[in-house]
Amino acid sequence: MSTETLPAWFWLIYYSFLFITFGTVIYSLIRKSNFRMSITLIVFLMTVPVISLLGCIGRGEGQNEFEYIFAQFLQGAVWSIYVVIGYLFLVIWWFVFSLSNKKIRNVKG
Repeated sequence: MSTETLPAWFWLIYYSFLFITFGTVIYSLIRKSNFRMSITLIVFLMTVPVISLLGCIGRGEGQNEFEYIFAQFLQGAVWSIYVVIGYLFLVIWWFVFSLSNKKIRNVKG
């Protein structure tokens, strides 16, 4: 039984993105900015990939990981809702992080 998966380059970008995001969280914690959001993001960074992996183990043939997560999300599976919320929080984090750094550069510059 061989299941479809995403290409290796995708996983390289995905995990690099997670590690870079973790670095920005540590940077924010050191700067003492966005403390609550940073802590929440650390929880998401540690749990979303694991829950996503465990949830996708039972997927059928012909679906890659993200197709399966999306299909489960549309069916209302709790684990997939958590994963989607976690990914949305990552996007929001980058928006907030970039805005807060832009403000700091404008104040210093």
